[in-house]
Amino acid sequence: MTGEIESRLAKIGIDLPQAAAPAANYVPYVITGSQLFISGQIPMGANGIEHQGKLGADYSVEDGQAAAKLCAINILAQAKAALGDLDKIKRLVKLVAFVNSAPDFGNQPKVVNGASDFMVEALGDKGRHARSAVGVAALPFGVAVEIEAIFEIA
Repeated sequence: MTGEIESRLAKIGIDLPQAAAPAANYVPYVITGSQLFISGQIPMGANGIEHQGKLGADYSVEDGQAAAKLCAINILAQAKAALGDLDKIKRLVKLVAFVNSAPDFGNQPKVVNGASDFMVEALGDKGRHARSAVGVAALPFGVAVEIEAIFEIA
């Protein structure tokens, strides 16, 4: 039986991928009390890493938004792996996003809207969240965006 959140994802044409295994010595998620912490997710697609580049140099805001959305999709894939059922999510508390940025690039919030808008579309009001959008000099594998998340769970 498909839950409310997975039905919403299906309606917008999103099929969650298999949650990615960690690339180093860490776990992809931690549950403590009523919180689920998802480790930073990169734009990993069906054919491997996508969206490699620096915003403001190699990548446009729109390209960055696509990367951020893919990170958000991967966050939900990790949440499903952690919880078994996305309907156990009470709300998305916070996203922390890192944007691979050229020195003079200042549109990190616009880039991260790709993830924020998707989370609200996927989770409804449960997807409204606090957020940080930070420009950084480099990210693992040269990806454009990396995002971590904190959820409140039932």
